[in-house]
Amino acid sequence: MLRGLQAEIKQTKPFRSLEDEAYLNLLRTADALLRKEVELLKEFGLSPTQYNALRILRGAGDEGVTCGELSDRMLTKDPDVTRLIDRLEGRGLLQRARSDQDRRVVRTRITAAGLDVLARLDEPSDRWTRGQLGHLTKTELRDFIRLLERARAGAAR
Repeated sequence: MLRGLQAEIKQTKPFRSLEDEAYLNLLRTADALLRKEVELLKEFGLSPTQYNALRILRGAGDEGVTCGELSDRMLTKDPDVTRLIDRLEGRGLLQRARSDQDRRVVRTRITAAGLDVLARLDEPSDRWTRGQLGHLTKTELRDFIRLLERARAGAAR
């Protein structure tokens, strides 16, 4: 009898290894969670990457961040952060300015319009997150976070 992911994807042969099964489960779960986020963000004309960038900029405050700092802090790596910034700047959600101390440094800051978009997204985003993971207990969530961090640490080697 097939179980779990094996049944979902109608795979009749066993997985090659437990690691393979865990990895494929992670991909399937990430896809399912991301699909719901994409639907929510589409209403606001944002991609998950753009939403992540705006949240980073909101957290950075008036100081803003450089392109490199933004790239380092992104949840998913985007090979073209400059184009991402261009798109958001074109929509008036962020602005760039050269540093007074070092003209080579360009800092990116969120605008009032960007803050407004995030403020309108905060409650639906919180509701979405609770809806996706709220069925897990606090202990399960802490264990889940710990296991994901351990998996990521192993992947970084």
